[in-house]
Amino acid sequence: MATAVEWTAIGTLAVVAAFGDVRTGRVPNTLTFGAAAIGLLFSAAHGGSGGLGASLLGYVVGLGVFLPLFALGGMGGGDVKLLAAFGAWLGPIGVLGAAVCASLVGGAFAIIVAARRGYLLEALRNVGALAAVWRTVGPARVPDMTLSEGRGPRLAYAVPIGIGAILALWLGPA
Repeated sequence: MATAVEWTAIGTLAVVAAFGDVRTGRVPNTLTFGAAAIGLLFSAAHGGSGGLGASLLGYVVGLGVFLPLFALGGMGGGDVKLLAAFGAWLGPIGVLGAAVCASLVGGAFAIIVAARRGYLLEALRNVGALAAVWRTVGPARVPDMTLSEGRGPRLAYAVPIGIGAILALWLGPA
């Protein structure tokens, strides 16, 4: 069962990151690293060495889950570090749940944004083209289909990541 401190920290991080990402298109390092450090300290104080270990593992798992998407040019580094910061608070199982929830929410948001901007058909064609390339050569950056080169609408992914973290906290351990 999550404490009031955990609810407050995760809720605050989710809201601040979401507003910042929507407004500027960035999730600052001071926010992600600061939140992770506080999560590690809280876990150590609240759960001793076992709490610290779970917090560290949550951070590493959170970093690793979205890192491949960053490496392929499909996600910003701030989003990767944001999930890692949530991992410091949620632990390894909780951050996996947050990543699944964030992916589902993010997919739904992406469809809505693409449809509202008249980009949905092109987005679906791009997904098909990307899948064809990956089937042939394996996961690799595809020119004109990365965040830095793509023309499609942007999604402030801190929003679904924050929602995913709150859902994971609410749903609790499996």
